[in-house]
Amino acid sequence: MLCRARSFATIAAFACLTASAYPHTAVAQAEFYKQTMHFAVLIGPGDDVACDIVADLYTPVAADAGNKVPAIVTTSGFAQSKEELVRPATLLARDGYAVLAYSGLGFGGSSCKATMDSPDYDGKAASQLISFLGGREGIAFTGADHLIPVPAPDYIVTDATDRDGIAREHDPRVGMIGNSYGGQVQFAVASIDSRVDTIVPAVTWNDLSYSLAPNDIDSGAGVTSAVPGAGKLLWVLGLTAIGAANPGVAGYAADPERAVPCPNLTPELCATVATGLPRGYPDPGQIAFMRAHSVASYVDRIKIPVLLMQGENDTLFNLNEARATYDALQSQGTEVKMIWHSWGHSLTEPAIGELYGGDPNERYQARRILDWFDHYLRDSTVSTGPEFAYFRDWVPYSGNAGAAYASAPTVDPGLPTDLFLAGTGLTQQPLALAPPQTFLTGPAGLPTATHALDPRPTIAIPEASIPGTFARWTGAPQTAPLDVVGSPRLSFTLATERPTNGSLEDAVVVFAKLYDVGPDGYAELINNLVAPMRIVNPAAPVHVTLPAIVHRFDTGHSVRLEIAGGDLNYRGGLVPHVVTVPSGSSQVLTLPVVTP
Repeated sequence: MLCRARSFATIAAFACLTASAYPHTAVAQAEFYKQTMHFAVLIGPGDDVACDIVADLYTPVAADAGNKVPAIVTTSGFAQSKEELVRPATLLARDGYAVLAYSGLGFGGSSCKATMDSPDYDGKAASQLISFLGGREGIAFTGADHLIPVPAPDYIVTDATDRDGIAREHDPRVGMIGNSYGGQVQFAVASIDSRVDTIVPAVTWNDLSYSLAPNDIDSGAGVTSAVPGAGKLLWVLGLTAIGAANPGVAGYAADPERAVPCPNLTPELCATVATGLPRGYPDPGQIAFMRAHSVASYVDRIKIPVLLMQGENDTLFNLNEARATYDALQSQGTEVKMIWHSWGHSLTEPAIGELYGGDPNERYQARRILDWFDHYLRDSTVSTGPEFAYFRDWVPYSGNAGAAYASAPTVDPGLPTDLFLAGTGLTQQPLALAPPQTFLTGPAGLPTATHALDPRPTIAIPEASIPGTFARWTGAPQTAPLDVVGSPRLSFTLATERPTNGSLEDAVVVFAKLYDVGPDGYAELINNLVAPMRIVNPAAPVHVTLPAIVHRFDTGHSVRLEIAGGDLNYRGGLVPHVVTVPSGSSQVLTLPVVTP
């Protein structure tokens, strides 16, 4: 595995995220054995779609009918397989848990199409695997032909009642863990199966319509927007390509129906790519499809303890998505805690001492995971950790990454600090008489600037913007370190060369970016994060929540805000506009600043 790899465009990169982001315990706490099996499941709204799921069951050698153990279910990321789950399964099995690691529908040897973590499909499939762990017979077999049965385990702890206090058949003591696509499925299962006791989803989405076509203009709670934003051109194309390619020739030969009308994926997803990307945004039906496959649409059904983990380096599912899920769970009284860790879809290798390799007692995130499961699956009195913890990449340390983590009793540890847009500067006081800035947005959705490719940030692409296609404000050099934790907010007004007609096609599409400018003048786009805006009514004030960051502007460095008329990673607006941004007290960038 690459050390601190910045790559996620290929199937190998997805493997890197899933496999490298879990520690491999050096000292065995409990040995285990592994058995591969196939499950015959019935899924879909009518429970009439038959699929085969391939899985590995990891069993501690000490587990038997007289020494029962809790269970944990985990599944792979998008276009991945159970083979990428060896490290998390090994960690948990050596800690004394039975672990069922399976390839998700449509991927890694499991049949049927990928259904984007639908509760009716992916949720029901995993629910039947949970029944097997609880003693259900006749579902597991030695091969994909489903001829030779595998007996259900008799060594899993069972519960007398579910989370609602109701006795359920085949009810094991069970938790779930997984990344990305393997994170969202946990919500899908928990929304329909009250036997699940706790979940630990990582680097996953809240609202898929935001993930793939974000509009960061504030429109209410969470990340869900009434107006679609700008399509993530490169991410959407890359994910669709690897999802379609995953079954390979053999997979399509075995089940030709998987190839039509959308190879290995749902027709709705292909339609979103075919029609949504050219115009730059999904239509109402496509938005409804994506939201139906998102925890944002059924969060009221999640009633078990949740440890949310999200990556600070992630341009696919940013920190705002985890924050939206956290807020929704907390507001309804669901027990939830949150960790912002270093790694994500854009930086796939965890920091040293954070999660990968060695003794889990010397790995901050690994220990948090084990403590969480011990508390909720073994009734241990061990602490589950702080309400909120976040990794700080500027803190030097050796060994356990816990030294680089800060914690807080609230997910809003920062105090709002205002910087006003004044001429070309960011000032602590508004300057109403400072001149405005005017720029042009690109035509036909074309980019006006280049920087690192979101799915492949390791490719060296010079950062450049076409003159006249952006507005830029730079603050004074810092006299002391400035630590920002959370989502910067931007409020501003603008004017266009003419009134827009109120349509999505004629809307003003611009992109807000936050830079760290060094003493040498080099400007770094922080974590490659961008806040797209589709402004239907440019006459109204605009309020934007930028993607959350954990970042230090060091002494001598400056804060820079840029609003650009296009971006290489997104499909921009179809109609060009001349945009003017004035100075004044209503033009303000607010940073959540914590005390160093």
